[in-house]
Amino acid sequence: MTPRHDIAHLGYVELLTPKPDESLVFFRDVLGLTEHSASGDSVYLRTWDDYEQFSLKLTAHRTSGIRRTALRTTSENALRRVAATVDGHWAEGDPGIGPAYHCNGPDGHEFVLYWESEWYDAPVELRPALKNQPQAYPGRGVCVRRLDHVNFLAEDVLPNNNFVSEQFGGEVTERIVLDDGTLAASWLHFTSKSYELVYTRDWTGTSGRLHHIAFATDTREDILRAADICLENEIFIETGPHKHAIQQTFFLYVYEPGGNRVELCNPLARLILAPDWRPITWTEAERSKGQAWGLQTIKSFHTHGTPPLESSNKVE
Repeated sequence: MTPRHDIAHLGYVELLTPKPDESLVFFRDVLGLTEHSASGDSVYLRTWDDYEQFSLKLTAHRTSGIRRTALRTTSENALRRVAATVDGHWAEGDPGIGPAYHCNGPDGHEFVLYWESEWYDAPVELRPALKNQPQAYPGRGVCVRRLDHVNFLAEDVLPNNNFVSEQFGGEVTERIVLDDGTLAASWLHFTSKSYELVYTRDWTGTSGRLHHIAFATDTREDILRAADICLENEIFIETGPHKHAIQQTFFLYVYEPGGNRVELCNPLARLILAPDWRPITWTEAERSKGQAWGLQTIKSFHTHGTPPLESSNKVE
C-alpha cells in the first residue's frame, strides 16, 4: 500500500482530571512541562521541544480520562481530504489552532484533525541559546522532551486499527496476535517515527478508555532519574524502569494524581525508514515471556484504564 501521508504527527491531547491542582503540579513540577496559557477549566502546557504552542490540555472534570487526541495534517488539502471521507463535524480549534475537524473512532475515542497551527515564540525568559530549539531547557523535574504517543484501550482492537489505517493512513509497525487469531494490540505510525497511536485490548470489555499517554525523554538514563523523582514526590509507580520487547522502548509507568496512567519513555530514536516495512507480529507464547529482560507484564496493565470502571465510559 502506498503511504498516504495525510497525517503529519500527534499534535496534542486533552486529558481530564478530577484533581486539577494536583495534576498540574505533577505535569509542571515533576515532569517539567511549562504552563503556556489557561482558559476556563483548562491549562495548556508544553514540553521544551514543542514547535507548537502546547502538547497537553489539562482539563478539570468529574472523572479522569482522555477527551480528545489531536493530529496535525500535512496540509490544508490533506485535512479537507480526510474530512471528506470521515463522519464528523467542523469546530473552532483550541488557542493557536485553526479550523478543526472532530470525529470518533469505532470505540468512541474522539480525534481532532487540524492544519493551521501557530508556532511557538519563546518569551525572553524562556529563549534558548540555540536558535534551532523552541524553548530553553527548563532544568525542572524529569524535563520530558515531547509528547510521544497515545495508547487507547479498546473493546475490540481490529476495527480501531482498521479505522486509523483506512481513514487516516496509519500503518502498522508491530502487533500482537493471539492463538485464536484475535488482534490484541497494534502499534501504528504515520511517518518515519515507529509509532504514535496504539490500541490495546481492554480485558474488562469496556470501550472508549485510555491506557496511557507517553512523554519522551532525551536519554534512557532520564528514565532512571524519573523513577527517583517520582519516588521522592510520592507518585505511584506501576511498573518499570525496564525495556519493552515490542518497539524496544525503555519505560517507566506511573499514575498521575488524577488517576491517568503516564508513561515516561525513551524510544531509542527507533525509526521506520523502509517504505515497504513488514509488520512485526508477536505471538501469545512470545508475549508470555514478558518484557525484553524478563519482567512480567502486570495484570493492571490490561485492566487499569481511565475513566475508571465505576464512572461512565463516555467522556463528555
